[in-house]
Amino acid sequence: MGVRKAGEQSVRNITQNKTGTYSVTLPIEYVRELKWQQGQKVVVSLRGNKLVVEDWKK
Repeated sequence: MGVRKAGEQSVRNITQNKTGTYSVTLPIEYVRELKWQQGQKVVVSLRGNKLVVEDWKK
């Protein structure tokens, strides 16, 4: 991935793999701030027209 301009760190592309699953990468700054780790479970929910990603442990 190329270098992004200041203020564009949150802009991501949706990718699709061979099995049809879609994915989006998360900005490293947010992952570090939330202290999330590789393999951690998260919950993805739809709220209106937005996707929300939250820690599974609540």
